[in-house]
Amino acid sequence: MAEETDQHRKIIHVDMDAFYASVEQRDDPALRGKPVAVGGAGPRGVVAAASYEARVFGVRSAMPGGQARRLCPDLIFVPARFDAYRAVSAQVRAIFERFTDIIQPLSLDEAYLDVTHNKLGIVSATYIAQEIRRLIHEETGLTASAGVSWNKLIAKLASDQNKPDGLCVVKPGEAEAFMAAMPVARIHGVGPVTAQRMTALGIRTGADLKAWPLEALQRHFGKAAAFYHGAARGIDERPVRDREARKSISVEDTFGSDIGAEELLLAELEQIAARLWTRLGKARASGRTVTLKLKLGDFRILTRSRTLTAPLAGAEDLRAIGADLLRAQLPLPIGARLLGLGLSNLVDPDSTEQPGEVEHQLCLAFG
Repeated sequence: MAEETDQHRKIIHVDMDAFYASVEQRDDPALRGKPVAVGGAGPRGVVAAASYEARVFGVRSAMPGGQARRLCPDLIFVPARFDAYRAVSAQVRAIFERFTDIIQPLSLDEAYLDVTHNKLGIVSATYIAQEIRRLIHEETGLTASAGVSWNKLIAKLASDQNKPDGLCVVKPGEAEAFMAAMPVARIHGVGPVTAQRMTALGIRTGADLKAWPLEALQRHFGKAAAFYHGAARGIDERPVRDREARKSISVEDTFGSDIGAEELLLAELEQIAARLWTRLGKARASGRTVTLKLKLGDFRILTRSRTLTAPLAGAEDLRAIGADLLRAQLPLPIGARLLGLGLSNLVDPDSTEQPGEVEHQLCLAFG
């Protein structure tokens, strides 16, 4: 980066391209160039990852297997091999460590790196990103995309700009222009429901978001407004946190209209559980406490948890426990506007113990 100076941090976000599916195509030449989905094809199966050939048809991660098959009749399903993905992830991590120890993994296939003061004394973060991508391809046979900038927000957005096998550099002086053109739905930290609310308010791009005063954003988005206000200006002061311990992993959905019917809530829960299990796999995480969260139409929050004596055994157990916790809340006094499922008490995912229920908790709060 020609304009890199010591007054700016140098952050790289590296994201492996279609990671699980690419590993499968690498290891089985018969799959190369074909639409591949990692996951289950059965009626309860879920796509954990899709190759770029499958994405052309609209196949995406967390999509039900039946829906993916309808979109792409020639889709090839292969079972997930997390041991293989973890092994490749360790190879990639070792490459990162040749340049810096300040590494914040987000999952098996992506991480932030702070290379401001790197091990090799290289001034250019762009050169480091190029070298990392070259070494990944050379040593694993896979491709990675990278974003280079002065903060985490822009580096992550940049890594997605030229996928697959791409590099995007956003210099400090280019940050505001980069964010101005960015659709708000793509900004990391703006979820689908928030993006819909912003669209309804006429906020479609970073430029639209920047035009809103902080006070106006606070009226509509509460505490999150400060982040959105800064993001529109390319501001993100969060450091890259190496060895950051994660306490829980969860997935939530806010509905367009309140839901009270049991069958509809259970259908939503099944999709949320599938997405959570995919996220747990990518994060190499398992845990002992499953927590259900319901936000009612009057903003009361209901939570119910179940703690096991050993790590959760599989996706079906997660769905079943979540459904049990949900049924224990029914019938709801009024419809729910939000449903979430999370896993905490995170432990060694390779534990072989069998789960057993030891604790139930019910909590009622306003928020």
